[in-house]
Amino acid sequence: MYRIGVVSLFSELIDPVTQHGVVGRACERGLIEVMHESPRAFTSDRYRTVDDRPYGGGPGMVLCYEPMRGAIGALRQGLPAGTRALVLSAQGRAFDGALAGELARAPGLLLVAGRYEGLDERIIEAEGLEEVSVGDYVLSGGELAAAVVIDAVARLLPGVLGHEESGARDSHMHGLLGYPQYTRPEIVDGMAVPEVLLGGNHERIRRWRLKHALGRTWRRRPDLLKARVLSDEEHELLAEYRVEAAAAEPGSGIS
Repeated sequence: MYRIGVVSLFSELIDPVTQHGVVGRACERGLIEVMHESPRAFTSDRYRTVDDRPYGGGPGMVLCYEPMRGAIGALRQGLPAGTRALVLSAQGRAFDGALAGELARAPGLLLVAGRYEGLDERIIEAEGLEEVSVGDYVLSGGELAAAVVIDAVARLLPGVLGHEESGARDSHMHGLLGYPQYTRPEIVDGMAVPEVLLGGNHERIRRWRLKHALGRTWRRRPDLLKARVLSDEEHELLAEYRVEAAAAEPGSGIS
């Protein structure tokens, strides 16, 4: 069983991803266990205070060291040695498919969802937390980001997906966006499924899918192609895609 511990003030924002769909079924089957702990359980005052004003002034509040340390420590007791410990932060390492794969191969996962202006920096240092960001934008808290990480990692765990190759074929798993997908009916509103997908020639289908994955990535995320060393076949298919795309452009003059 893969164990995930989450420190957050609002676990109800994370619960839906663990109760429905792929992750929900994995939890029901005992493949994943998600544990929650609130820093409020580790406060000592009558108001259960978890935040305070930042030293040096400035807007907002900062999550206090001691309640966060208590919640993290309580979860660590139920997590295996070698568990990766992350804090969701807008200033962290970008979360991507490669990092999801790293986390899926770890013995377990600890996620700390921040709030307000963030955590006391000393808890990040003392607990060895890795800062991870799910995008270049700011959320009200780390709970939604934690849910994204849980879902992405869960898909890569053995036995979670119905088809054992589904995770490996997801977009970004090989540095490319996904190829177009089609299902029945064969023709709808005058639009037909590409003929190559209907013929049953698996090698032609494989090349068509690779070509269109390369083409989509070239159009939408060229930065991903810059970070990828293309094979001879991929260079050939991408060039073919670009010729076809140019021919399809209105006024191209190519027939």
